[in-house]
Amino acid sequence: MSSILLRSGLVIDGSGNRPFKGHVLIEGDRIKDLLKDTDTLPPADTVIDATDCAISPGFIDMHSHLDWVLPLHDHPDFLKCLLEQGVTTLVGGNCGCSPAPVTGEAFELMATFGLMKACVDRPIECDWQSMAEFLSRIEEIKPIVNLAQLVGHGTVRTVAAGMRRGKIKQDELQNCLDMVRQSLDEGACGLSFGLGYEPGMYSPDEEIEAFCTVAAKAQKPVTVHLRAYIRLSDAYSLLYLRPHNVRALAEMINIARRTGVKLQVSHLVFVGARTWPTASTCLEMIHNARREGIDVMTDVMPYTFGPGTIELFPPWFLARLPEALGSWWARNRLRVQYAIGFRLIGWSYKDYQVMDPAVEAWEDIAGLSFVEIADRWQTSPTDVSLKLNKSSGGAALMLYHGYGDEETLDSVLSSDLCLFETDAGMRRKGYPYPGVLGAFPRVLGHYVRERKLLSIENAVRRMTSASADRFGLQERGRLEPGKTADIVVFDPQTISDTPPAGKQPAGSPVGIHHVFLNGVHVVNDGAYVQGARAGRVLRI
Repeated sequence: MSSILLRSGLVIDGSGNRPFKGHVLIEGDRIKDLLKDTDTLPPADTVIDATDCAISPGFIDMHSHLDWVLPLHDHPDFLKCLLEQGVTTLVGGNCGCSPAPVTGEAFELMATFGLMKACVDRPIECDWQSMAEFLSRIEEIKPIVNLAQLVGHGTVRTVAAGMRRGKIKQDELQNCLDMVRQSLDEGACGLSFGLGYEPGMYSPDEEIEAFCTVAAKAQKPVTVHLRAYIRLSDAYSLLYLRPHNVRALAEMINIARRTGVKLQVSHLVFVGARTWPTASTCLEMIHNARREGIDVMTDVMPYTFGPGTIELFPPWFLARLPEALGSWWARNRLRVQYAIGFRLIGWSYKDYQVMDPAVEAWEDIAGLSFVEIADRWQTSPTDVSLKLNKSSGGAALMLYHGYGDEETLDSVLSSDLCLFETDAGMRRKGYPYPGVLGAFPRVLGHYVRERKLLSIENAVRRMTSASADRFGLQERGRLEPGKTADIVVFDPQTISDTPPAGKQPAGSPVGIHHVFLNGVHVVNDGAYVQGARAGRVLRI
């Protein structure tokens, strides 16, 4: 059995304890030993000098959509950037949208959803149905990273009830719950909801509570994309005066209180300047619920923007797609609604940036805002939105800005109840999403070293052991003898993302020197080791 010694580094073990100068010995796929700097060095087949570097557990991406990309045989060609930023495990199936369990008919229907269009940019050959079959398919392909898979409420609901807009029938609900139980039994690490997307947006609270009860009995968590992340939305009546994002959070906390489920609030963002002041209220609600005994936490990407589908339409418009795109009445109703809504929430089309137009002839608009495109096309931003939706079939991928200012983001990131994510969706071309390239190095560089918003041991704990604990990943997240050797070696003095600058898109991170995945050296001197496919499916 081969051995590797990481020598003379700053060992940050993932527990939150103070780092110490020492060495880490890897044997096979396991951590054999942790040694103090004063200990006698053991023999090893390979010795890597980690002087001036930190040695930490591999980073765990709490919220990703890249499980949709893993079935593609060539996924290492464009997912290697995950390893190069230190991510060794991703949690897939978020926002209610998982690739399994499915039927052929349901898979075709899901392909029309905006969220799934945002996840993939080419057809996937779906030759599985159950969660067990999907996980086995990923194992056969040999993934580039570890995968912990959630089962999606929206996927299950589509299998049972198609595109039902509204309450599903009792027998359909029972079918859904049976599929969730089976998926959890087959290794899914939890259940996810996408209540701001079709079909989750149509689900009443009693349906959500029934799903949560199943997860609670299985002692597995739920992750939730809330009904609203904005002060005023289409999710609730305009006569409801409490900020809609606050109400959406309160609804899920109440469901967690009634069911006892472990609740993970996905990407706690605050869309539009008039929503930003609600951040303190939402954080207080989460902390109060935690003190009450409700197991609730949140996660966020370290940016004031995030990726999303272009089909960011109110339910009445979504229900009429694709005909609504060509309807004079629907288009003008939408135009008026957006004009009023933008003023009320402090958002605008300047905050809409195209990452991938998904229209070959329009590749030149990648990276531009709707306002910039409107100037180029000599039209209105609303018409840009509608034209791009229609021409791309809803597949255009967006980057939305205005998800809080720096003060708002600081308040979320500094909370010990907040973990980290990329919210990654990945395309082979277009303007790259900065999070898929450098979210974790950004935390360690910008927020730890430069801003001193949190300590390095606290940041690493939240990236590793705290994230592993949320999903029951018992062999990951800590540097301990016997644990699996997912390890990152980075320079704390230089680690950083390469953020966008003007029209220049984000680039690769710096300061990540080595990454080991299940004991395999997969990143060497900052670059992916070609051909390395050492990831595993983590059945929980």
